[in-house]
Amino acid sequence: MPIRTNRGRAAVYRRLWGFPLRSPRHLVGTLVFLAILVVVLGIVLPRTVGKTSATPSAPTSGASPRPGVAAPVPTTATLPTRLSSPLVTPTSAPPSPEAIAVAKQWAAAWVHHPAGISNAEWLNGMRALTTEEYLPVMSTVDPSNIPATQVTGDPTVTSSYGSSVQVVVPTDGPQLSITVVKTDAGWRVADYDQAS
Repeated sequence: MPIRTNRGRAAVYRRLWGFPLRSPRHLVGTLVFLAILVVVLGIVLPRTVGKTSATPSAPTSGASPRPGVAAPVPTTATLPTRLSSPLVTPTSAPPSPEAIAVAKQWAAAWVHHPAGISNAEWLNGMRALTTEEYLPVMSTVDPSNIPATQVTGDPTVTSSYGSSVQVVVPTDGPQLSITVVKTDAGWRVADYDQAS
């Protein structure tokens, strides 16, 4: 086995590779130096490579560079943006009587929570009137925390569009602001909140 000395090329390499491992301060200093080096190379290299690989400009004269080959046509058109036209805001439409009826039925099922009813039993009363996406949100509601026990008046439409209707239903507790949307299965409740 050869004897390792402080002289020679291998000893120099051992000292260079072992430098970061001598102390935590050497390791952190080496990592910071490498990070700065990577950032500088990331900034400088694209600029230098971008200048050398620029595409040559098209000939300005109408003559073709080779006989029988058409001259390239310079393009000035830009690519369209993702949204090529502005979004259309929905226009109001007369409220659907079916949507109002669904809102009133849903509110009646919402206030129906006799003592001891489970969340699943309470939710089954609204399942046919609620969108599939909103059922998981409704499953987090504890029916015993609902202060209302009955609907006290007729629903009032606050806004109406072709595919959604906002309805306020009065109860003996808070007024309910119910959003009813048109789905493939018909009108269904997609959200509710206390009306102000």
